[in-house]
Amino acid sequence: MQTSTNTRIRALTDRGFWGQDSLHGLLAQRVTNEPNALAVADQPDKMGLVGQQPARLSFSDLDIASTALALQLLDRGTGPGSRIMVQLPNIVELVVCFYAVSKLGAIISPLPVQYGAHEITQLSRTLGTTLFIGCPVFKGQQLIQTAKNALPRIPVLAIGEDLDCLATSVSQEDARTLATYTRSLNDPANRILTVCWTSGTTGTPKGVPRSANMWLATARATAEAGGYQKGERLLNPFPLVNMAAIGGFLFAAAELGCGLILHHPLDPAVYLGQMQDEKIHFTIAPPVLLNQLAAQPEFWHQYDFSDLRAVGSGSAPLSPTMIATFENEYQKPVINFYGSNEGLALFATPETVPSTEMRAEYFPRFGTPGLEWPGHCHHAVESKVIDPDTGSEIDEPGAVGELCFAGATVFDGYFGAEHADVFTEDGFFRSGDLVEISTAPTHYYRIVGRCKDIINRGGMKISPAELDQLIDGHPQVLEAAVCAYADEALGERVCACLVPNDANHPPSLEELCEFLQAQGLAKFKLPEKISYLTALPRNPMGKVLRGDLQAGITAVG
Repeated sequence: MQTSTNTRIRALTDRGFWGQDSLHGLLAQRVTNEPNALAVADQPDKMGLVGQQPARLSFSDLDIASTALALQLLDRGTGPGSRIMVQLPNIVELVVCFYAVSKLGAIISPLPVQYGAHEITQLSRTLGTTLFIGCPVFKGQQLIQTAKNALPRIPVLAIGEDLDCLATSVSQEDARTLATYTRSLNDPANRILTVCWTSGTTGTPKGVPRSANMWLATARATAEAGGYQKGERLLNPFPLVNMAAIGGFLFAAAELGCGLILHHPLDPAVYLGQMQDEKIHFTIAPPVLLNQLAAQPEFWHQYDFSDLRAVGSGSAPLSPTMIATFENEYQKPVINFYGSNEGLALFATPETVPSTEMRAEYFPRFGTPGLEWPGHCHHAVESKVIDPDTGSEIDEPGAVGELCFAGATVFDGYFGAEHADVFTEDGFFRSGDLVEISTAPTHYYRIVGRCKDIINRGGMKISPAELDQLIDGHPQVLEAAVCAYADEALGERVCACLVPNDANHPPSLEELCEFLQAQGLAKFKLPEKISYLTALPRNPMGKVLRGDLQAGITAVG
């Protein structure tokens, strides 16, 4: 399966942004150049997650294990055109699956372990799944049985039972057989390797087909931002189902020969222990964990992070105070990432956004004519801002509009869906994210919300993201998000959904509004209802499910 036109492939190849490398081809290079170097390692508490001992594979080991798995799948009729749905946590076996599927010329569609029978059934129907690979047990849950119940007509195979993902040897004859098969694949760099799924905050998640070339373009952007060096050790705490993990870690490690250390779900003590014990050079961490480390220097200094060169974060506005603490007190640069499965790729580094205040929420306008930045990523992409209703381009300082993106990192369109409203007439992907063009200087974007998340209060448009960030600064609030609730007079009003630091002494609505007004917030944006929660609903990527918040408000009246 190939979604890119020959014209697009030729244009990006001629410009040097795409090439001939596949995931399994990169592995072959690593086996030639550094066969005994660490390729991938499990987190130490793997036994508690899936009931198996942690594994560590060199590039040679990874090549053998993925060849053996590919042969097992080949014997079961898998090959080009096969669509393999995989539901595994971040364990070595999942990485082996990626490489094995690449060697077969098939498509791998990784699912979050949080997905249940409903999601598996829906997405499998969309994908046209031909085979399902799952985990017998994850944290006491019978994942494989759930998949079997959801997919009664599709082969469902369990790792460790039906499939050996950690084989330590293959015969020379079998290895030659697979090598001959793999060499026969047509254009492996531009074939679709993965179909990942959007966050699905509203409606059914959409499939995002991506080739090795698309992933490598994203990987090079992440590696450039993080300053990856050959042979470094990278700690990945995000599930290998999305852009941050697959592009930022899996493909980047394959290209640069880095050791990929796995983690997820997030366990701060285990995660920090891995940073120390594995002598990690780079990692990406959720904002809330970095905030805690910045606020508790005694906790930070319990560990030896001398090998850590830099740390990344994203998915929400960062705290300027946190960035300043990491850089001034801990001497660790912080990179702010903004991206998506579809191929958005922006990042703010100390070089591109020196101010810690601005780097917390501003990103360089990569790919904007007339603006030059350090590095090469800004040459590989294009970006612009349009009016979400009219589609006309916006470039005035202070203006707000929908961010649109094009270039080497961007996909060709959703799996099995019409693309009329996905791209502009000139081929830019419409992200659905609202950005503000900065003033003095006009070199940056600030993410202000989602087009469909905007709250319309009597014709006045309110960005939930703006309110989220302000309320997060309240000393009695652990985390917060706002959502709309229906109102007969104004259409919508604002509800603040809070997780208080102390459930016995939460801020009242009056106190919260006084706090926001002290920040200079306009009165029409103030919350008019408050809801106290023990945790915010989030999708597997950690993004707040604003629709679930709104549904909860509606349910209670």
